[in-house]
Amino acid sequence: MSSALFGTVSVLRTGYDKDEVDEFFDHARQAYEGRSSERLDAGDIQTTTFDLVRGGYDTHEVDAALDRLEAAFVARQRAEFVASQGQDAWMATLAERARTLYGRLGRPEGEKFAPAERGQQGYDKDDVDALCDRLVGYFDRQEPLTSAELRAATFASARGANGYAEGPVDAFFARAVEVLLGVE
Repeated sequence: MSSALFGTVSVLRTGYDKDEVDEFFDHARQAYEGRSSERLDAGDIQTTTFDLVRGGYDTHEVDAALDRLEAAFVARQRAEFVASQGQDAWMATLAERARTLYGRLGRPEGEKFAPAERGQQGYDKDDVDALCDRLVGYFDRQEPLTSAELRAATFASARGANGYAEGPVDAFFARAVEVLLGVE
């Protein structure tokens, strides 16, 4: 099934399984064009994973394509929503989604997310809190921040109670990315 949609890595390195990637992007194309009965949305794209195999597709190329695909699905969703309900309704919907983020953003530094389990690797609390502060600046003071910046953010590692559990942090910033994409 592999059709060389992306560059590959050498057989000594791992990349994404070509068949899985090709199948997903074929399904996404069909869903976007309305030729598939299976629904696909930005959330599905965000949570898509592929197995790592030797000689697979370059992960950076595929991840960048997933980001563009997600943006395309959000843009289409926005256009359809605005066409049927108007721009003001779209902005109200985005504002409501943004408000769901505020509960966490308002928590004290070092307490915004659950700590990582004892002995488990997590994200450095200061790094995560700093990105949360940037989100507050974006929402409250219109300071510049893009979905691409959120996606590209990395956090230093911390163990146990010194770090935040990775899953809740990842899920929170995925929702934040979706809100920013809706505005961009």
